[in-house]
Amino acid sequence: MKRFLFLSVVLLALGVANILCGSVSLGADEVWAALTGGEGVSAPHRFFVLHVRVPAAITAALTGAALSVCGLTLQSYFRNPLAGPSVLGITSGANLAVAIVMLMGVMSPAALTGSALVGAMAVLLLLLALTRWIRQDLTLLIIGVLLSYLVSAIITLLNYYATADGVQSYMIWGMGNFGGVGSEHLAFYSLTVLTGLLLTVFLIKPLNGWLLGTDYALSLGISPSITRLLVLLSTGILAAVTTAYCGPISFVGLSVPHLARLAFHSDDHRRLLPATALLGAILTSLCLLLSTLPAEGRLLPINALTPIFGFPVVLYILLRK
Repeated sequence: MKRFLFLSVVLLALGVANILCGSVSLGADEVWAALTGGEGVSAPHRFFVLHVRVPAAITAALTGAALSVCGLTLQSYFRNPLAGPSVLGITSGANLAVAIVMLMGVMSPAALTGSALVGAMAVLLLLLALTRWIRQDLTLLIIGVLLSYLVSAIITLLNYYATADGVQSYMIWGMGNFGGVGSEHLAFYSLTVLTGLLLTVFLIKPLNGWLLGTDYALSLGISPSITRLLVLLSTGILAAVTTAYCGPISFVGLSVPHLARLAFHSDDHRRLLPATALLGAILTSLCLLLSTLPAEGRLLPINALTPIFGFPVVLYILLRK
């Protein structure tokens, strides 16, 4: 319990730091006045705090929790320590849809978000349809990996025939950014992510049984088909919405579940699930804070920071096993 309390305090501190610090220099008194509606802060600065910094801080925490829990669910279900949110090709579907829209010259945020959601959910529906004929989980995993390679090849061809502006826009989106969820989209984003996380709560018992073997899970009355459906739905929703709004954030879903196992010395999902969500939120909140270091109105790409924390964890796991 003390560890959960400590992680919650750290997350809260990082959230406050992300609201106080940013690419635009503002004093703590100005930020406080903007939050409370007091005097002493200009209208543009008030708008910046309320509609940029606060949504970005909330988005970073929710995105980290979503991707980390997504990775934990896939690693436990497929019993594969290298499984992640992109392993089933859902992220790749969003990438392809965004690439098509951007390379056609459409730069509207609504169009990019909508296309990413459509692409990710299209892959999810395809996987759900395939589960009616494919009963082996490993086969489904391989299909997801192959689908990712196919999508990468298509995107490469699109880039070859695209304009320079289109290629540049797609590359910037692919670097990752927590500023894409403004105050007008924050409610929808939060509700969707929380719905996906709620679905994973119903997977705690099935995943605990799944780790002990299929036969043991069946003896507990766990339905493989229902478990698979919940896994695909929860990971599909979480991967789709985070990729749509924030871009393909790397290494978080792959590394944070391992970090949670090391920190809590447990494979029990009753502890592991909330621990993974908290650690993922902390990691992405820290990356958001570090991304503001250049100041002068510039931000570092999130995908330039997440591998710095994720790579050592994954390397340690590989060397240990």
